[in-house]
Amino acid sequence: MNYYIVIPSHNEEKFISLTLQSLVEQTILPAKAVIVNDNSTDKTAAIVLAFAQKHPWISLVNKTSDAIHLPGSKVIQAFQKGLETLDDHYDLIVKADADLIFPSNYFEIIIQHFQSDEKIGMVGGFAYIEKNGDWILENLTDKDHIRGAFKAYRKATFEQIGGLKPAMGWDTVDELLCKFYNWKVVTDETLKVKHLKPTGANYNKTARYKQGEAFYSLGYGFFITSIASLKLAMRKGKPLLFIDYIRGFWRAKSANKPLLVTKEQAQFIRNYRWKKMKKKLF
Repeated sequence: MNYYIVIPSHNEEKFISLTLQSLVEQTILPAKAVIVNDNSTDKTAAIVLAFAQKHPWISLVNKTSDAIHLPGSKVIQAFQKGLETLDDHYDLIVKADADLIFPSNYFEIIIQHFQSDEKIGMVGGFAYIEKNGDWILENLTDKDHIRGAFKAYRKATFEQIGGLKPAMGWDTVDELLCKFYNWKVVTDETLKVKHLKPTGANYNKTARYKQGEAFYSLGYGFFITSIASLKLAMRKGKPLLFIDYIRGFWRAKSANKPLLVTKEQAQFIRNYRWKKMKKKLF
């Protein structure tokens, strides 16, 4: 199966060479890898070009956008810019971050999962971060959720869910829409990806309300948002974030912001979330 990778990047000179080297060392190489240099002011572009000279399947695309980093919109706009440069001769499309080290057999195993069942729509491994010299699980989400740092989609699935949404919550709504359209989502605990920069390291203070806004945009409703907000705040070890998340939810609701899903999809999502919560409780 042919797979293409799009990697949004902004001032990643510290990590991008490690990410690209881990791709070069894959047992099954990507057919194409596009690195989108989004307004970097460091040596990111030069590092990518050096790899591209040695490996023709690597290419660089430059993009200029607002320097402010808000979760979701900026990274997906950069992803879309890279996607526009690609043809559609692929079986799998991958969105990856520029601060990862993949195990050498990562995409070989990913492909094996897709080949094992034609109803599998998304596959991913697990993110690990370094702490006191050890690599530990970056435990911010349930183990049946694929982290936004590395998402692999079957082409038909990617097209049916409408691609990726340029808003925070994109890496949750994609999986929920997969389930809405009866695709399977697979996570493989044996695939340990080193995440060199912890999630949210670049987010500015205004971004703290965006999580609650994202819960609203997914059609969660207040009660599911409250439970999800408390769970996430506790996982991050910052209980007071719960208040920011709830404020973000009410801000979005008061402004009547559009949802990322249709009414039918929102109802499906609420039912799905309630079923998961009841299963864990009982």
